[in-house]
Amino acid sequence: MRWAEVDGQGIVFNGHYLMYFDVAVTEYWRALGFPYPDAWLAQDCDTFVVKATVEYHAPARFDDLVDVGVRVGRIGRSSMQLILEIHRGADHLITGEIIYVNADPHARRPKPVPEVIRQAVERFERVAPTVDGANAG
Repeated sequence: MRWAEVDGQGIVFNGHYLMYFDVAVTEYWRALGFPYPDAWLAQDCDTFVVKATVEYHAPARFDDLVDVGVRVGRIGRSSMQLILEIHRGADHLITGEIIYVNADPHARRPKPVPEVIRQAVERFERVAPTVDGANAG
């Protein structure tokens, strides 16, 4: 945690956690073999956040080293739920959820998550995420 991210209470300002989530998701896509945005655009896709939540369990402080974990919790027809956690050693600081909608990058209308991305998630996670084509957006 950098000095500029700490507020007057001496803890990381709450809004920064969404930025940490965004960096972690970018690295997740890279690890998956689909670096954003180029690999997504090559599939004629883009993603848009439709929901983001953050649950605060304990604060991070200046100079803390943290780990941010990301996994896909669910893939719908055109949406994906990502689950995130931030830990400082054994301390669980933050839990989060981001819902992305896969969309046509030009029309910005939802479109199905490409099968190649679904398969890459399954290979990377080694456990298939819940797939809910009937109820997911």
